[in-house]
Order: sequence, then structure tokens, then C-alpha cells
Amino acid sequence: MKKAYVFLAEGFEEIEAVGTIDILRRSGIETIIVSTCKDLQVTGNHSLTISADIFLNKITDADAFILPGGLPGADNLFNNVDLCQRLLTHHAQNKLIAAICAAPFILGKLKLLKGRRATCYPGFEMQLEGATVTHVPVEVDIPFITARGPAYVFPFALAIVEVLLGRSVADKTAQAALLKATNGNE
Repeated sequence: MKKAYVFLAEGFEEIEAVGTIDILRRSGIETIIVSTCKDLQVTGNHSLTISADIFLNKITDADAFILPGGLPGADNLFNNVDLCQRLLTHHAQNKLIAAICAAPFILGKLKLLKGRRATCYPGFEMQLEGATVTHVPVEVDIPFITARGPAYVFPFALAIVEVLLGRSVADKTAQAALLKATNGNE
């Protein structure tokens, strides 16, 4: 079974975290919510509190690391030295890292996007150091997936599913969630 970690910090964008977690779990990916805070209860930027499964210091190996955006959530993720070191190690193993909204700036600041295509929330483009910024809703440039923001959470999550499990699983999940028409009438 494929395994993904979704990292939460205070002020995360709730829809990006919850939507991604939901789609990955529907697809059969073991999806573990990781608190980068001192408490397992992490509050997003719209006052929704999520119970994380584990703390950052308890993570092991995974197929994908996922960074929801939102502010100050993305800043709090970037300011976590332990998380940044783990991102660098994960990248050195050529494993998938997916970031949405403001969070792709973390990859830029860590100098991981050099020569890669990436997208992000408008206004963060200059922080995608070394990347070719595409402005598309979801950019897949393995080992990275980046997305512009909350409106694209489902295509973002389905891109992760497709990379980890293949297009047929992503299509099946999209159809079951009514994100993709199952016949010509929808």
C-alpha cells in the first residue's frame, strides 16, 4: 500500500488539507496527518481544528509528502527546520512532494525547483526560485506536483493519486466522487 504524509501547521488552508486527505483515502492510499506543532490538534486559518494522527518526529518513510497552503500555515511549515530537513531528504530519494497554494514557495526557498515547472497561488511566483512558473491550475513535474490554490484541490489530489496508483485508480476515484462524468449526460 502506498503511504502519504499530509503536514499541518497552525494556519493551514483547511479545504486543501481535508480535500486532499479525502481523495487519497478514497483511493486506498494510507494517508497520515502529521502535526508539525506541539499538539495533535491543529487549527487552520478559518478556525477549523483537525486532529493529526502523529507528530513530525514519529514519521518514517513514505511515498509522498504533501504540503497544504494557507497563511500563516505555509510560513509555519517553512519555519520548521525539522520538516525542511525531512523534505530535503525525501527529495534526495527522488520521492514525490506535492504542494498547493502558497506552499510551493517552500520548495523554491529550499532550492528544489531549479529547472522544474511549478505553479502557486498568485503573488508567490517570485519565491519559486529556479522554477519555470506556468500559472496552470495543477503542474506535474515529477517528483513534484504543485497547484494554484483551494479551487484546484480535487485536481491536485487526483494528480497525486495518478502518480502513486495510476490513471485508472484516479479516474475511478473521480467518478465515485462525481468529479468526473460517468456518462455523457453529466
